[in-house]
Amino acid sequence: MAVTPTVAKGAPGIPARWTSSAKSGVGTALSAKSPLWFTISHGILNEIYYPRLDSACTRDMGLIVIGPGGSFSEEKRDAAHVIEPFEDGVPAYRLANTAADGSYRMEKRIITDPKHPVLLQEITFAGLKGSIADYRVYALLAPHLVNAGTGNTAWVGEHKGHRVLFASGRGVSVALACSLPWGACSAGYVGVSDGWQQLRNGGALDPVSQRAEDGNVALTGEIGFSAGKGTALLALGFGAWPEEAAEIALASLHQGFEAAAETYVANWRKFQAGLEKLDRHAASGLNTYRISTAVLASHLSTARPGAAVASLSIPWGFNKGDDDLGGYHLVWPRDLVETAGGFLAAGDARQALEILTYLRSIQQPDGHWPQNCWSSGTPYWQGIQMDECAFPLLLADALRRAGHLPRAKLDDFLAMIESAASYVVRNGPVTGEDRWEEDAGYSPFTLAVEIAALLAAADMLDACGKNEPAKYLRETADCWNAEIERWTYVTGTELCARESIEGYYVRIAPPDGAGAASPKDGFVPIKNRPPADTDKPAEAIVSPDALALVRFGLRPADDPRILNTIKAIDAELRCELPQGPVWYRYSGDGYGEHEDGSPFDGTGKGRAWPLLTGERAHYELAAGRPDKAAELLETFERSAGVGGLLPEQLWDRPDIPERELRLGAPSGSAMPLVWAHAEHIKLLRSLRDRKVFDMPPQGVERYIKRKTVSPFRLWRFNNKIRSIPAGKVLRVELSARGVVHWSSDKWLTVQDDKTAENAFGVHLVDLAVTSLPPGSTIVFTFFWPEASRWENVDFTIGIDPSDSQ
Repeated sequence: MAVTPTVAKGAPGIPARWTSSAKSGVGTALSAKSPLWFTISHGILNEIYYPRLDSACTRDMGLIVIGPGGSFSEEKRDAAHVIEPFEDGVPAYRLANTAADGSYRMEKRIITDPKHPVLLQEITFAGLKGSIADYRVYALLAPHLVNAGTGNTAWVGEHKGHRVLFASGRGVSVALACSLPWGACSAGYVGVSDGWQQLRNGGALDPVSQRAEDGNVALTGEIGFSAGKGTALLALGFGAWPEEAAEIALASLHQGFEAAAETYVANWRKFQAGLEKLDRHAASGLNTYRISTAVLASHLSTARPGAAVASLSIPWGFNKGDDDLGGYHLVWPRDLVETAGGFLAAGDARQALEILTYLRSIQQPDGHWPQNCWSSGTPYWQGIQMDECAFPLLLADALRRAGHLPRAKLDDFLAMIESAASYVVRNGPVTGEDRWEEDAGYSPFTLAVEIAALLAAADMLDACGKNEPAKYLRETADCWNAEIERWTYVTGTELCARESIEGYYVRIAPPDGAGAASPKDGFVPIKNRPPADTDKPAEAIVSPDALALVRFGLRPADDPRILNTIKAIDAELRCELPQGPVWYRYSGDGYGEHEDGSPFDGTGKGRAWPLLTGERAHYELAAGRPDKAAELLETFERSAGVGGLLPEQLWDRPDIPERELRLGAPSGSAMPLVWAHAEHIKLLRSLRDRKVFDMPPQGVERYIKRKTVSPFRLWRFNNKIRSIPAGKVLRVELSARGVVHWSSDKWLTVQDDKTAENAFGVHLVDLAVTSLPPGSTIVFTFFWPEASRWENVDFTIGIDPSDSQ
């Protein structure tokens, strides 16, 4: 069969890659009629998402300039870029790209059409050397439909007499139209016959390349600039069919940029006008508060109200292909609750409540939330992170305490609250993964969230008249709170000696193992490290995560153990950058670039996180040092990239210009990180109010002011304690009905105590061991009536001298 002469050569093209995660702008129209989200970096458009904010449909769209004498210039690589918003809090952008050799200047304005899913880009081109007739300017579009660069088809076609550039893949089509007539156009395979290759190698487009099927494709079209016609409007329409995409693209062209911009700006002004006035201008003149609020709102779904992704970016995207479908444009329940906290701090309780409603809709049948998911609620990764299962309870209670979830509305969320609390008490305190999505065990951060959430859930259950279940939640919280130090506080280590401190909280202690006297004596596998450098003793790994014990109200900021841990954190993890101190996640972190600046590829070295500077500022405020917190706010804000967006990580080594890495500037990880912008908003609110905005009050009242002591110690199969203080009741908790067969005198006498099931599906029994003296030993096993079998394993617990907990 003969090949059609209009089909491009080189199928299917080179392996697809995404693009830089160093965004300088993100935006959307805040309109249900326009389910479109765009990103910008290096002076050009990057990923555009449609019809959901987790569905990336483009890699990038930029311009190529063929200048006098056939010179080749690509604006993203060969120009200096300036970006600014239309006005404070409105993520519509003006871009100015000036050629490095001074030959041309490009000015752009970028928005989405609030009436249609169409990206509008107004471009004004000026030749600074020679006349406009000496230049040919080409638009280059790399479709990635949907979340993939392979399997796309591109062609040059027409719609109702207008020449249009088309692409389709996986049920989505795009159509690129121009207000000026297209000149030469092509469709080709990336890396072989695409317009970039044709223009770079031959200075002109190949008229044969009019269609490229089922591959990694690109579209290129010459914009018809000429004397007196130096401004063009490009409209990129999205739809289920090519004709639909072309129809709305042409409709937006006909309407024009100004009318669309007027509505776009009005939508954002209305949103911003309803927020708290926490405005703050950086040295750059940017309003950092309004940037953060716009970032949060730009990451919200229209199809699933309340859903928000972690970032409209793919970390180290230029090094990643179609095997990384999710990037960070997924929903993480933890990040989502932090986002809701940002909205609440900014005064948008309606949006925070909408997020809680969405969380209710994606809760799993057993009560937990997925590690992360698509905006539809379909899980992506399969891990279980107990902080994510507890965070929604804290959000619900924050809304209740602020008066936004009165009793009538609270009843609507009661089933969610009971199911979540049940999951936490049945499966905690050990987590399958910590908040960094890596290790299992006892994490101070996760423990703090779990305990605070159980206390919050208890208050909500009390409000609904469910007093007995509430009492059990508080008893469990008290038990876990009393064990935090046994699980995670170490003393007498090399670090203690080096820093002259008594002890410190570790990043995480592994789940109880038969060989360790305490979890903190075990080893922790460090992820993202070479195989020979993974397992480390728990005592060797510190993290700012321990500050969560203060943030969530379980320990006072001046607790000697916290103060010791601060010294350990600063000795091991504080990174002095030009903007001030920023912290690493934990000792030996491998999630970041390699030392030579090459991108994270499964291993690397973790870099400094601005988010942790925001968290440290909140600690300083809790400690009564608002001036110190304000200084750290300055550092936090100075860590932003071009356009004021906050990155996940900062480069902490000398500059590597060829990799675009500068000391103290954003690294190649995600930017913006929505979680960081939410922390920024909360910090502004906290500093204004002179108190930590999102600190739950229950732990402060119960453990810091009243110093509540638990009369219990808990034994369960995921928390096999080996000793209890004298005078404590031993509570045994099982997942099924059982009989505890036990003795305190080496089986000379035996007692059989049956468990009873409580409201959360926990089968428990309290063993009367309070009178046993120190040195005694309890030995026990189980009979399982439903299976009519014995456990055939004996468990022992020693009685220690009493403690104050």
